[in-house]
Amino acid sequence: MEKGKGKPLTHGAGDLPAVHVNEYNFELRNRDGFIGDKANKRAFQEILERWRKGARGNGLDPLGRKPTADLSKREIDHFLTKDKSMTAAVVWSAVEEFAHELSEVLSRFLAQESWKGTEKIIVGGGFVSSAAGALSIARAQLILGEQGNAVELIKIRHHPDDAGLVGSAHLLPRWMLKGHKAILAIDIGGTNIRVGIVLLNRNKAKNLAHAKVYKSRIWRHRDEKPSRTASVDRLAAMLTDMIAVASKKKLDLAPAVGIACPGIVEEEGSIARGAQNLPGGNWEGDHFNLPEALRKVVPKIGDHDSFFIMHNDAVVQGLSQLPFLTGVSNWGVVTIGTGLGNAHYTNKPPGNG
Repeated sequence: MEKGKGKPLTHGAGDLPAVHVNEYNFELRNRDGFIGDKANKRAFQEILERWRKGARGNGLDPLGRKPTADLSKREIDHFLTKDKSMTAAVVWSAVEEFAHELSEVLSRFLAQESWKGTEKIIVGGGFVSSAAGALSIARAQLILGEQGNAVELIKIRHHPDDAGLVGSAHLLPRWMLKGHKAILAIDIGGTNIRVGIVLLNRNKAKNLAHAKVYKSRIWRHRDEKPSRTASVDRLAAMLTDMIAVASKKKLDLAPAVGIACPGIVEEEGSIARGAQNLPGGNWEGDHFNLPEALRKVVPKIGDHDSFFIMHNDAVVQGLSQLPFLTGVSNWGVVTIGTGLGNAHYTNKPPGNG
């Protein structure tokens, strides 16, 4: 940390350059378990399968032979507009039921003290990149409005795959980015790991409104089931590859690397809980520190010592929306994927960061 540049940066920080993170990874329970499990990708698949089974009782399966869990977002979206009314009706029914489940979960969040006064909720995750996902979000907002919750649901602006990378730039104070064209970012999930180069484009907007992913690599680790050590080695190789790409294209990289990771992130870089779906297991507890492990295998970026900063993946994905929330004070994010990530923020006055 340079002298006079403020307090040292910590992992999982509540006080970020432009926002306060009021809460994240908030876990609400009822007698059936975590209520967030009612509004994730698997929940939608279970709802769709139930409506599909009901339709099978009247004849052939309207969605064909492929198992529900194997249907792609594109295939499901195609069924929404298919000429056969029963096919479209099955998917529309699933969208409607899922929207009610999502609105119920969001209403529970909005009732919490930390979410009071929420003006907007950003909805991210892979599910929102489909037409079925977008319809579910729109319908959930109407349901919340009928219940008296005047909150706006907004589909995340960046593609969900990019948002988890772009948001890392907002973990860093602007002085750390000064003079650099790009940063490296990592997004770790229960199925995939992405590593990318994020162009800052600060010449177009100091608030990073034009930041975008220049190039990225994806590794579907769930297919390989690697150990934790092998995962760190693969991550290091992906970072080295991206550093080489940036060097070839003369993209001056900041020496800071942002990491988005599931779970509760402690300030020293360990993960307290919530990382059970990561490859190889044993990512939790003070016995393992991912930022430090990566710093050892990628000690330098260009001529500078490397610096890794890590936060929760929902927090980072939500931060990608920050430049487009001018005039908003309190807002939240939910990410619909393998789980239901969540975070809540209060914007600092203009000029911070």
